[in-house]
Amino acid sequence: MSSTSLDARIGHQDGPWQRFERSSDGIAALAVFCRAHAVDLVVMEATGGYEKLPFGLLWAHGVAAAIVNPRAVRRFAEAMGLLEKTDRIDAGVIAWYAAAKRITARPPASETQQQLTAWVTRLRQLTELRVAQLNQRRLVTEPEVVASFDHLLAALAGQIRRFESRIAELIDADPLWAALAAAFRSIKGVAGRTVARLMAELPEIGTLSGKAASKLAGLAPIAHDSGKRRGKRPVRAGRDGVRSILYVVAELVRRYDPDFRDFHQRLKAAGKPPKVVRVALAHKLLVRLNAKARDVRNELARAA
Repeated sequence: MSSTSLDARIGHQDGPWQRFERSSDGIAALAVFCRAHAVDLVVMEATGGYEKLPFGLLWAHGVAAAIVNPRAVRRFAEAMGLLEKTDRIDAGVIAWYAAAKRITARPPASETQQQLTAWVTRLRQLTELRVAQLNQRRLVTEPEVVASFDHLLAALAGQIRRFESRIAELIDADPLWAALAAAFRSIKGVAGRTVARLMAELPEIGTLSGKAASKLAGLAPIAHDSGKRRGKRPVRAGRDGVRSILYVVAELVRRYDPDFRDFHQRLKAAGKPPKVVRVALAHKLLVRLNAKARDVRNELARAA
């Protein structure tokens, strides 16, 4: 897939192949191609946003689709001894990977969910830009340059307030999100931005087991043993945005919550490295948030 075209292949070896334009008309033709070959599922790689249009339009045309990690697909191809790489070959490899992994369809997020995700992403970008500008401003003394910084910082502050307000209104308008927000904020140290990030980046929260939620966020230790050797259990992969915010918030929560404070002290007393302690606190917070979300969802389901 590229900015202008996408390659489709039925199966992973000698199945029919065709190239389509990455446009509304091209994707409509792809849907016809899929129906003509009785395709149950179209699987595509995440390609920096180019996948969003075909993914959404295929579902609109009644063709189920799913998005997979391109790194996982490439590693799968290398493991299978396939080193060649062309668009046509890649299309077949993705189909092969999907069959081996038994990938299932994942419907697109609702319009409101997409809106929340876009707003939260933009708020994060603006906040990071503001921090960068503040750090640069401290090194400047020339009045005209300082004035330029101040003007930009004021504009950024205004946009940040606007997005914070719109995000809060969006969450308050949705009964589930409003209930989840109240449950999450009952944990002292969890603020509105954390709630918004979780809603946007981990919408599955409360529908998964604590273990599954931890794995999705990249906070579940991964076994690395062989024979009698017991290796370190690192955390990796997962949704780094969720993981990064949980690291920060877990440190705040432990200042107020005796359970988290005692847990932190026990780990330190046991000689655990700082990174292990940090991960453990974030994991504990996510499990608690997930349990609260599950209770909220169950309560709303019973009331419905």
